This record gives sequence, C-alpha cells and structure tokens, in this order.
Amino acid sequence: MLNELLLVEFDDEMKKTRATLERVPAEKPEFAPHLRSMPLGKLAPHLAQLPEFGEMVLTTPELDFATASFTPLPLESAAQLVKAFDRGVAKARKALAGVKDEAWKEHWKLVMQGKTLYEGSRFLAYRQMFLNHVVHHRAQLGVYLRMNDKPVPAIYGPSADDKMGF
Repeated sequence: MLNELLLVEFDDEMKKTRATLERVPAEKPEFAPHLRSMPLGKLAPHLAQLPEFGEMVLTTPELDFATASFTPLPLESAAQLVKAFDRGVAKARKALAGVKDEAWKEHWKLVMQGKTLYEGSRFLAYRQMFLNHVVHHRAQLGVYLRMNDKPVPAIYGPSADDKMGF
C-alpha cells in the first residue's frame, strides 16, 4: 500500500522538522531576514501547525478558510512549538496510516476568500500543499537559525554545526 511507503518519508521529514523547531529562539519573534519575510514569531508557529493541515488534506474533501475554525499559535517557546507540532504529527500520521490507495486519486480542494488555491488529487494536495510546504518553511527556518547564531540541525546530510560537519 502506498501509505506504508509514504509513512517512512513522513516520519523522516517530521523528525527533521521537530529538530529544527527545538532550536527556535523564541525571544526574537520580530526577527525577519528581509522586509518581505515572515517574522520568526509567525513562521515558526505556522510550521508547527502545518501537520494539522496535513491531517485535513488526508481526512476531508476540501478546506475553505472562510468556514474553517483555526487559531494561530502564538510563539511562546521552542518547547511549546514542539508540543503543538507533536500533537499535529500524531493526528496526521494516524490519518496517513489509514488512507487507502484509491483515496489518493480523490478530488481535493483548497479555497481562500472565494478563490481556489488548489484543486486536484488528494495525493498532490498531500505532497505539494502539505509535505513540500513543511520542507519549504523548515528550510526558511534554518536560515533564520543560522542568522541568529543557533545551530542548524542536519537535514539531508551533515550540518556545518555537526561534529562531523564540513
């Protein structure tokens, strides 16, 4: 079954994301590397809550932000981010484990303010809108860590902060 293969990838990406969230300097919520960049106080909580979105992709036919109830997580501490992340990961993992192969082909839609942001297969919604989204924001957060002299965890090989780094 496809979900068995995807669970291996999911677990690996979530482990790497958790390691990144563990290092967030919560005392710098306004930090942003550029004027158009999301501040740390929004980026890190957004990343911590993305598994909740992943669960929705896996368990619903669509998400309309106008009707969804969502409360953005404030940035209080790295431990708080990790706790929220772990809760969402557990739910998303359970949902992923239960997806039948035929369900990956089902239609899925994301709507915001009456505008369709995504419409296509559940599989591509999972990969593009959720998993790639996690990887994207985790990479951004890695830059924020580096710019704040926080160690960047190894992601796809050693980090310059690892003992065996480059």
